[in-house]
Amino acid sequence: MTFSPRVTHLAPEGAYAVLARAQALEAQGRQIVHLEIGQPDFPTPENVSAAGIQAIVDGKTRYNPPAGIGLLREAVAVAAGDQRGLEIDPSWVVIGPGSKPGLFFPTLALVQPGDEVLYPDPGFPTYAAMIGVAGGTPVPIPLIEANQFSFDLEAFDAKISDRTRLIVLNSPANPTGGVIPFEDLQHIAEKAHRHNAWVLSDEIYTRLVYDGGAARSIAEVDGMLERTIIADGFSKTYSMTGWRLGFTIAPAALAERLELLATHAVGCTATFTQFAGIEALTGPQDFVLAMTAEYQRRRDRMLELVNAIPGVRAEKPQGAFYLFPNISSYGLSSKEVAARLIDEAGVAVLAGTDFGNGGEGYIRLVYATSMEQIEEGIGKIADWFARR
Repeated sequence: MTFSPRVTHLAPEGAYAVLARAQALEAQGRQIVHLEIGQPDFPTPENVSAAGIQAIVDGKTRYNPPAGIGLLREAVAVAAGDQRGLEIDPSWVVIGPGSKPGLFFPTLALVQPGDEVLYPDPGFPTYAAMIGVAGGTPVPIPLIEANQFSFDLEAFDAKISDRTRLIVLNSPANPTGGVIPFEDLQHIAEKAHRHNAWVLSDEIYTRLVYDGGAARSIAEVDGMLERTIIADGFSKTYSMTGWRLGFTIAPAALAERLELLATHAVGCTATFTQFAGIEALTGPQDFVLAMTAEYQRRRDRMLELVNAIPGVRAEKPQGAFYLFPNISSYGLSSKEVAARLIDEAGVAVLAGTDFGNGGEGYIRLVYATSMEQIEEGIGKIADWFARR
């Protein structure tokens, strides 16, 4: 069967492939420690679930405007604006079923065949996928481990040009947990202005930041709000992965195009989930603070255990819930290490190369799981490396 080039480059996400392998082993009676799936292990807050359930009871199960119901767009404008110190008009907000439409739709709206798109490597696999679907030319930019896994700015400067249509950022980042320093954002912003490029900023982890720090948005840099698209959502912050609720913030003219793409791609986002989203944003935020504090506690323990393994080192992640240890001293590929860890040690992790060639020499570990799972899993990983 012959397929369009728009889809022939697509590949499964590594996390789903590893999960399937783990489940197959569990079906055979094996005990597997799961450190591979980037999903909060906390339940959705009770008040948020109750709001969604009540919305169903109240009959809020019908179509709604493709850009989302007005009350949620207004709540997003206020909450996202307060978070970033920006004035955001509700007309700039487009609601979607998860945050991935906030990645795909702007790319489809802006990128034409031959346009270049700069993106982080290692980075979330959807970035390369969406660039390919849009017909753009992917230009991976390496990240520097010693600089919170921010862009290699020398490589960035060498790659950006007048052919650059879009720059993709992710801070805090998957898979590294890195937060881009504000001075780096200012540097990137200056180049974006010079080359008339847009910036697509994936900020899905923006509130999961540790040690009293903050993940600044490039939209906060003077003059950048009008050329920045922010993709964010509820999955990570409010443990709502299965609710499929996200949002995009973009200048009004682009937001209109995104609404049209939503109209013809998804129609609209489920109404009752949007009422749950309103409660998440306007209700008590104690849950987010408590969850973030617990993630920091788990991060610290995982970091301690991993850095005690001879030949393995990991930088302290400043956000998200991932550790990205460097295992290159063992001379094995990331794929081989990940495959052997699940088969021989019973621990599911992801190879760094599941996030691009720049991930060679690393594995990704998730600490959005219990402390018991973390200690058991890292203990088994340490034992496996000790046998090498």
